[in-house]
Amino acid sequence: MTEPQKNAPVILIVDDDEGHAFLVRDSLQEAGLNNQIEHFWDGQAVLDFFFHRGTGPFMEKGQAYLLLLDIRMPKVDGVEVLRQIKADKELHKIPVIMLTTTEDPREVSRCHDYGCNVYLQKPVNYGKFAEAMLRLGMFITLLLVPPATDCD
Repeated sequence: MTEPQKNAPVILIVDDDEGHAFLVRDSLQEAGLNNQIEHFWDGQAVLDFFFHRGTGPFMEKGQAYLLLLDIRMPKVDGVEVLRQIKADKELHKIPVIMLTTTEDPREVSRCHDYGCNVYLQKPVNYGKFAEAMLRLGMFITLLLVPPATDCD
């Protein structure tokens, strides 16, 4: 694998389903992405990362991030993570792609109200899921993401 390109966003996968997270990572890499990819198991862990709580790791000032966020997770759900990220004056520009099995129109609307950039439903079928993630990877290669600023 080649080194990530300069200024490439770090992709943060926030999903408590290890199988889904692995498939997302694998599909993104298969699509040609060589970005650094980090996995968080719950919403609280990624909030701690962004808001510098706990023992770390923490976000780095000047680094671009792209958040792939599931909704149904333990501790803090994805909608609350989205709300806090988009309400913060330092973090609101971080692109958030909701990547979830939830297709409830009220949930879709609520996520867009809070400022998600894209809402994608994970297909239940393995083959369709893998194809959707491959296409997502191709889409991500086209994104230009601003760097994050420190929120200390």
